[in-house]
Amino acid sequence: MPVTSVDKDLDQLTLTIVADFAAPVRRLWDAYTDPRQIERFWGPPTYPATFLRHDASNGGRSVYRMTGPEGDVHYGCWEWTSLNAPESFEVADSFANEKGEPNTELPTTRMTFAFEATKSGSRLTTTSYFDSVKDLEQLIEMGMLDGTREAMGQIDTVLADLAAFSSDRAVEAKVLGDTQVRVARVIRGTVRQVWRAHTDADLMKRWLLGPDGWTMPVCEIAAQVGNSYRYEWESDGGGDRFGFTGELLESEEPYRAVTTEAMIGMDFPATINELTLTPVDGGTLLSLVITYANAEQRDAVLATGMTNGMETSYARLEGLLETGCVG
Repeated sequence: MPVTSVDKDLDQLTLTIVADFAAPVRRLWDAYTDPRQIERFWGPPTYPATFLRHDASNGGRSVYRMTGPEGDVHYGCWEWTSLNAPESFEVADSFANEKGEPNTELPTTRMTFAFEATKSGSRLTTTSYFDSVKDLEQLIEMGMLDGTREAMGQIDTVLADLAAFSSDRAVEAKVLGDTQVRVARVIRGTVRQVWRAHTDADLMKRWLLGPDGWTMPVCEIAAQVGNSYRYEWESDGGGDRFGFTGELLESEEPYRAVTTEAMIGMDFPATINELTLTPVDGGTLLSLVITYANAEQRDAVLATGMTNGMETSYARLEGLLETGCVG
């Protein structure tokens, strides 16, 4: 077990857990900031977690659900109050409803995560701060301590599975629920570079093309929240043409953007696309959570081979990054 000590301080109203790992600090840090990794250990084995949102940045939010053995579902959320990569971050951890909104009837816990290098690898010190002895004892009675021990017992397996999260892997899609899919890929470039590549029309026309044989004659960027965008592609020779339009709903440069997306000329419901960029070892983790109107629409889009076209585009983007075309 990685947990080496547990200290409950009733005077300071804190619960401190220290755990040691045979992995570098950066590897451990990435396990907590990458949604694909943290969801493999945040919940205990009998209550695995799925992260529906994970903004590892100052002012960001995370929303997760844990599903029990009887199919019972429990939601939680984080408000990221500070981050100093790769040394520490702090969140306000709350129980939540299915919309990701904090449950004010249960305690919210301030949690700090401190990462430090050791001779054998790295150490994580997690300190939870409570408003009262009652809150502390209530959460312990609800299984917080036992659940944390069980959850941390899974981290070593995730840390060892480096190949599953390396920058050499192609686009991967994970179904998060009946209407949501998360597409993820590590792009070998900085967060700023990847953000610019998504917000500079001239650059987008050079890489966001899908399979070979297409051009992007129309690339109208939504520069501000509330603005609309319009993208159109045309096959070589002009035989085929299609496009998408939508609105920029949220923007937190250079880490997060939320847009609607509807296919031009088609009577399909618009999707909501949440793009998150997170710095990781080897580049930038691009995470795109797509929310569809229903499971049928989700399955129909996945069946088109969407991820294959995305992989071709992202590989093309990496080519631009390697040649220094994206500053």
